[in-house]
Amino acid sequence: MPSEKSTTTPSEGELVVVSVTTVKQNGAYVSLDEFEGVEGFIFIGEIASGWVKNIRAFVREGQRLICKVMRTRKDGTSLELSLKSVSEERRRDRLQEWKNEQRAHQLLKVLGEKVGWSAEEIASSGDELIDAFGGLYTSFEEAAMNEGALQDAGFEGDWLQPFIEIAVENIIPPFVEIRGTLTLSINSTTGVDTIRDALLAAEAFSSPEEEIEITCHYNGAPEYRIELKAPDFKTAEALWEQATSATLTHVVEAGGEADAIRE
Repeated sequence: MPSEKSTTTPSEGELVVVSVTTVKQNGAYVSLDEFEGVEGFIFIGEIASGWVKNIRAFVREGQRLICKVMRTRKDGTSLELSLKSVSEERRRDRLQEWKNEQRAHQLLKVLGEKVGWSAEEIASSGDELIDAFGGLYTSFEEAAMNEGALQDAGFEGDWLQPFIEIAVENIIPPFVEIRGTLTLSINSTTGVDTIRDALLAAEAFSSPEEEIEITCHYNGAPEYRIELKAPDFKTAEALWEQATSATLTHVVEAGGEADAIRE
């Protein structure tokens, strides 16, 4: 995913966001919103399927479109594009992706102002986040789903917590994730069964209908990993308390020792 304005050029077959600059009888000239200094042309035969009687019935100056790159001309700054080759579903998804990236760049500027970054520091940090997550919006989305996402990707500094706060406040992720470690031990001939039942007690809080998933994994005795996914942080926080409490109580009441540490 290019940053706000990339100096590179898109590849053939790629879907690009364009703005119509000039409409002629034989086609439309456009500028590429994500690529600095790159222009394109949509031949009238690539505007729509079938015969186009009036090209202005399909495109107009200032309109934003999603086009497919058909060919790159030798100068590298001009492309042959197709509008008709993009389905409505792909157009909608690509446009939303572009809008998300624009929003993410605005959020990064808010972060920069909050922590005192210069314009250069904002730009370089954005590039590093894009390299790490594949897109700037994805970095905010990952931070909103998992507070440790940035640290897991190798980032550090005083800006991490403000970044997470901005992400949680402004991004609605498809789900949020909480992870932790359960330390469970019991000196009993039925200890293995007790621990298995304790982990199942946590997983019992899963609910596909409510998009809640809790899974437990063996790290190596006496440690077990617990992963929880929920639609939002409020739900996830409550479930963490309920699920871990059920597990710890089951082990302790059987005469064992148990502890839960959230990552």
